[in-house]
Amino acid sequence: MSVNKLGKFAVIGLSAAWIAGCSTTASDTDTSTVAEDAAMAEQADAAANTDQAYGAGEGDTVTSVIVEDAAAVQQPEVDPLDGVQIVFYFDFDKSIVRPESREALAKHASFLVSNPDARIVLEGHADERGTREYNMALGERRAKAISRYLTIQGVAASQIETVSFGEEVPVAFGHDNNAWQLNRRVEVRYE
Repeated sequence: MSVNKLGKFAVIGLSAAWIAGCSTTASDTDTSTVAEDAAMAEQADAAANTDQAYGAGEGDTVTSVIVEDAAAVQQPEVDPLDGVQIVFYFDFDKSIVRPESREALAKHASFLVSNPDARIVLEGHADERGTREYNMALGERRAKAISRYLTIQGVAASQIETVSFGEEVPVAFGHDNNAWQLNRRVEVRYE
């Protein structure tokens, strides 16, 4: 046999061996297959303990799908007092809580009772009519009226502070009934 023929047989033999090696299937004793089976079993156990699920895809390949746990998904924090009225108006020369204010005040009271660390400041105001001293006292009476209403609802007195600004901090600068009505108020401010 010549070297040329021997080389051709070697090339054909190596090619056949290479093709045969690539197309063989794994046996039960193949260590790489056993390791892959163990890894897939661990993944299945982990899926049972976590929020992931595994399944077969095309060609029996393993795919994963993440299933969200409704309790684990964090919802954006919602302010329980969002949209609740924080300015309460009063009639001329009065410090009586209006009936239409009671529902909003009940929500404030509920929040304060369930959050004992929360603190509020009740800022009493009056319109420009009357003397400065009288309006300071009227603003104080209005703030105290709201404070009494909240304490009756169960809010601790230590959570409430009252202050009067009298006529000194108007929100409306007109000199008519509409402007005066807007200035006769108590504002709730959380600290």
